Amino acid sequence: MNEILGFAGLLLLGFCGMEIISYLVHRYLFHGFLWNIHESHHTPTHGWFELNDLFSLFFALVSVGLMFWGAGDPLGSVAFAIGTGIAVYGVLYFIIHDLFAHKRFMPFKSDNKIMRLIRHAHQRHHQSADKKGHEPYGLFLFPYDKYNQENR
Repeated sequence: MNEILGFAGLLLLGFCGMEIISYLVHRYLFHGFLWNIHESHHTPTHGWFELNDLFSLFFALVSVGLMFWGAGDPLGSVAFAIGTGIAVYGVLYFIIHDLFAHKRFMPFKSDNKIMRLIRHAHQRHHQSADKKGHEPYGLFLFPYDKYNQENR
């Protein structure tokens, strides 16, 4: 039982850590010296692939690498648990960010209040296509009450 709780805690750490890392990388690197790649995400038209997708591929490789490294003892491996947390973050990011917020690939609609708030906050980030950028830079961490009031 302790092994499962430990795994769940590390998985959650991987997930939450990914949101913090995503925020920092997005704000200071993507809107900094990596803007020439990230800019493809801020253009009005998107195809099946945009140069910015390389960042998702990088994080997916980190996740798979950690899971592969810890595959010999999945429940007892810190690497496997954190890699799984990063993978869960990546799947939710893809569903909420790419499919729901940007309507890429197989878009869908939802009346879920939290998903609508996330989309609204993300649209605020995209209100300008310049390098300076706007808050919020994270996908899940932002002042929900502020965007809830704006969305009424």
